[in-house]
Amino acid sequence: MVTNHSFTVNNYLLAIVPNKFLSIPSLSEASNQDLRLESTLRELPLYQFEVQTSCLGVEVAEIFEQYPLLPGAILIDQGKFVGMISRRRLLEYLLRPQGLELFLNQPLHVLYSYARTEMLLVNDTTPILVAVQQALRRSPELLSEPLVVKVEPNSYRLLDFQELNITSWQIRGIETQVRYERAQTQMIQTEKMASLGRLVDGVAHEILDPVGFIWGNLTHVSSYSQQLLELVSAYQTNIPEVPAVVTELETDLEIDYLQEDLPRAIASIQSGAERLKKLAVALQNFCHIDEVYPKPADLHGSLNHIILLLKSRLSSDIEVVKNYGHLPPVPCFIGQIHQVFMNILTNAIDALINHALSQKFAQELHRISDINYGYKPQITITTEVIAQKSPYRGVPDQRIVSIKIADNGSGMSPELQQQILESFSIAKRADKETSLSVSYQIIKAKHGGEFMMRSQLGVGTEFEILLPLV
Repeated sequence: MVTNHSFTVNNYLLAIVPNKFLSIPSLSEASNQDLRLESTLRELPLYQFEVQTSCLGVEVAEIFEQYPLLPGAILIDQGKFVGMISRRRLLEYLLRPQGLELFLNQPLHVLYSYARTEMLLVNDTTPILVAVQQALRRSPELLSEPLVVKVEPNSYRLLDFQELNITSWQIRGIETQVRYERAQTQMIQTEKMASLGRLVDGVAHEILDPVGFIWGNLTHVSSYSQQLLELVSAYQTNIPEVPAVVTELETDLEIDYLQEDLPRAIASIQSGAERLKKLAVALQNFCHIDEVYPKPADLHGSLNHIILLLKSRLSSDIEVVKNYGHLPPVPCFIGQIHQVFMNILTNAIDALINHALSQKFAQELHRISDINYGYKPQITITTEVIAQKSPYRGVPDQRIVSIKIADNGSGMSPELQQQILESFSIAKRADKETSLSVSYQIIKAKHGGEFMMRSQLGVGTEFEILLPLV
């Protein structure tokens, strides 16, 4: 039985003659950056304590006594990593019957041959939340064992599991707080958009009322004016001698020009009233508040209404080509589909405008080779019903509605395409929502469809929406 006196002697020897097989324990500083969902193990404080397997067990025990927070020791044999022994594991074997006599003054590799357990080895680039999940999958008797973190090709550190667990709870608390704040912001934004939608719907309704009066009376005005012009023409034909007063009045009124221009003026008023009516109806449809359940809707009408609302941005140079197929009413949340069409068409218009500006800039710099004089900016909308083969035997093919919206702009670089595709993921979308990521969420999550993007530099970009027909 080794007494406390022997520990004191060994401690004294360690203090006087440093053991070349022992390193001085150290603790790396934690990163000063705020914790976030993507934080990795390298941002946590890691213990560095390497021990040669030829070192005596008593020497390691003394180090553990001097450094009570040290979770374990990295074992090295001839400069190579061979494993890890934890403080708990070492003391557990020393406290066994005859454990002190058997292991205390023996080389560490003797104790490790008995105390070897399965260890968790991870890289320092591993996210903290992933490391916690891996650590919790261990068997119950190993849950408190420290993790071995590889920081360099031949360098290893120790991470206390309790420190890891506490940090993960801090991150989850931050995550919960961020989600709560985002949910609150989204609720406020949703309420603002709903209020704005009700306001615009009210304005559109107020516009439609006077437009209805104008449109209803224009029919009568057109009929009355035509009858009056016929009466004037009959007078001119059947009364050969017109009084001088009437002749002077005809000259002052330019009766011939009035007879020719009045029908055109009335037709112009009718056209303006009809356009204003369509615009108000398009605003009402765009501000449509969806019901609890999806309802069948006319997607072609939806596309036409969005194009009408974007007419101010569609310059005379941009041509919209509609290759509409035969579509049945599609069950959907039409208000959300309006938003998707608006986002994609706005993106296409921006791409064409930017391409036109770059072409103009190239022309000003006389870079003739970069200019395509036959180029015509164009947005092509193609709709059709396609059949998707079922992967299950006996199950009929599913009918899918395909809506393709393509532009012939400059296209996107592979890097930009990758950024857009990454924004579709939940993590990236939480960082910063874009109009395209919102569109992806509406089609994918709300409608069970597909939202795909294809782009090629110098050719253009195409977005395709697939909606199931149930």
